[in-house]
This record gives sequence, C-alpha cells and structure tokens, in this order.
Amino acid sequence: MLKFDAVVIGAGAAGLHCAAIAGQRGLKVLLLDHAAKLAEKIRISGGGRCNFTNRDAGPSNFVSANPDFCRSALARYTPADFIALVDRHRIPWHEKHRGQLFCDTSSADIIAMLVAECDQGGVQRWQPCVPGAITDSSEGFLIKTERGTVSSAQLVVATGGLSIPQIGASDFGYRLARQFGHRIIETRPALVPLTVDAAERTRCAELAGVALPVAVETGEVRRKSRFDEDLLFTHRGLSGPAILQISTYWRPGTPIRIDFTPSLDLGKVLVDAKAGSRRLLANALAEHLPRRFTEAWLVRAGKNGDLPISECRDRDLAELATGLRRWTLTPDGTEGYKKAEVTVGGVDTRELDSATLQSRRRPGLHFIGEVVDVTGWLGGYNFQWAWASAAACARSLRSGAVG
Repeated sequence: MLKFDAVVIGAGAAGLHCAAIAGQRGLKVLLLDHAAKLAEKIRISGGGRCNFTNRDAGPSNFVSANPDFCRSALARYTPADFIALVDRHRIPWHEKHRGQLFCDTSSADIIAMLVAECDQGGVQRWQPCVPGAITDSSEGFLIKTERGTVSSAQLVVATGGLSIPQIGASDFGYRLARQFGHRIIETRPALVPLTVDAAERTRCAELAGVALPVAVETGEVRRKSRFDEDLLFTHRGLSGPAILQISTYWRPGTPIRIDFTPSLDLGKVLVDAKAGSRRLLANALAEHLPRRFTEAWLVRAGKNGDLPISECRDRDLAELATGLRRWTLTPDGTEGYKKAEVTVGGVDTRELDSATLQSRRRPGLHFIGEVVDVTGWLGGYNFQWAWASAAACARSLRSGAVG
C-alpha cells in the first residue's frame, strides 16, 4: 500500500495550489481527481483568460454564515502573493476595471503554472481516478481508489461546489464532510442569471441582448446589498455582472430593485430638456438609455414617445423618471447550477480552524476552496479564496508522516 503525508482530493484551483505548496515543503503528496480534464473551471473562467485574482480582495467581498472566518487566510496569502507567483512564471497579464486581473493570452497559462509548481514539489497526480470509500485508520485515512488503496496521515478535500455539473461538479465533498460529522450550510447557485415569470419574460425576451449600466439591490434597509454594474436582458430574464452579483444575496420570493439611471438625475434632465427642446420624448430619453430599451419602457409606462417633450406634463416626466429609478420585480428563480459560476453554502466554517482549514471534529481532515461556506463576489475573488485557503492549509500540513 502506498503511503503519503497528504492526499488532496480535487485538482482544481485550490487543490493544485495546496498540493504544490505542500510538496515543495517536503511532504509526500498525492493529488486525485475524478475528471478526465485538468482544472476545467480555471480553463473556462474569464472567457478563457482566467480572472485569477482581484487586487482589492478582502473579507468584505465574501459571503458566509460565519463572515469573519475568511479573514485569517486572506490576510496571510494576499493577491500580491499570487501575482508574484504569476510573474515568476512570466505569465503576461492585465488589469480590467475594479481590480480584476486576467491573463493576456489564455487561462491555460495558469493551469500550466500550477502543474509546474506541483511537479517541482514532486506531487503525484492520479487523473482520472475516482476516489471511493474513505475510512479512518491507525495512521490517518485509508482512501480506496480505482488504482488501489492508499494511506495518508492527512486528507485535504478540495472538490469544489455544485456549479457547472457539465464539467464534473459533484456533491462528493459535502457527502464526505457529513460522513465525518460536519454540518453543511444549505447550498444554492450563486453568480447566476435570474429568471422571471411568463408575463415579464415576454418583455425581457424582446430586449434580449440589450445591456446597460444599472444599480441593483435587494434585502431590507439594514441588510441591503447593492451593486453598480451592467445588466443584460436575456430570453429568460436578467443577467450581466449586476445580476450575477446580486444573485448571491437574493432569496426566493424577495424582490430586487433596479435603478436604470444610477449616475443621472433623470427627472431634472427631462425637465431641462422640456424647457429648451422640441425633440420627441423618445429621442430625449434615448440620449441616455439604449434606443430599444427606451421604446419598450415607454410602452410599458403607457407614455407616448412620439409626443414632443415640450408638450409633456411635468407630472408625467417625474413619473417616468421615478419608474426608471425604482423598478421593482420579484424573480421566479435562477438559471440553476448549470449556469452558476459558484455555489453559496458548504461545509460549516464554525467547525473548521480558520488558520489551517482543519476540521475541529477530525484532526488531519481539511476542507479548502469552494466546498467551504465562503463565497466571493464576481471578479476574481473566488480564485483568491482558493489560493488563500489552499496556502493556509498547505503550510499547516505535517511532514515526516510517511515511514
């Protein structure tokens, strides 16, 4: 039977990074993954260029039932640490808006970097290799696999969440956590498009492909969440960065509120236009909003877009501006895990050590990355959690466990 200091299950972002760091610390490490292709979620991320971190990542950019849990790992492995690793491998990258960092060429560069780091640490990689039953042993854990049973003093679970099942996502990590007595915070799709009911869907479908900057919010006043990003109309509802962001906070049955003119006092703009222009109302409005959207909104609001704005009543202009600033609707659901970028919920962090990601119930058992109840915003934050939680875990693993 092969014996290892640590076995890491899951060869995604967190698993590869953890295995590499542990291997380079001198541990004998085995990395297992059931999928035939390596790190598919990295490969497809960022439109194929991998939004590998965010310069501004901090605890406030994450959602968890235990919000302070992520502070320790994020503080001890920062975006600057991962950028230094990327630079060391001479991977060209660029920064987009809001601190988002992307590869210049391809996400394959990040995968190749992580594999090279694993190779440098002498990590053994078995892939595809489906892990089977995992049981306690006098030396730690016995892990049955398609290639035989292995023994390990320490076990790291980096199996990800339920999002994007078409590339191999599964509930393996949650089942394993429950096997060892861990609670699971209820899981749901996040960073996912929202759907609307049949009546609203028809209106959205007519605008499919139209995008515009908005402010979107949900929740009560004291616990309100708001994002200023772009919204995209789809055939089934709403998408775009603003909607993906708010989906993490949205709960079924609750409304979202959208301001289509967040950087504009539309009421004043329309009144001023009325005083000095003979333009049609539709044309005056289309100076600030997409034409297709403007035409559809005027129909929805029961306003005559062909009326000269100088002939519009102030009351009607104020009503139009208010409607555009405070559109409220209640989505009827999401596009589900198939379209979700991440999973909210996961292994309850109150049963993990924040400095090491080790189980408080079973010494030697660790959970890292998306399988843990820590979910980041859109824009590189979830990758930073993968890197940071992996580093915290890897630095705590013990060497010399193999006889």
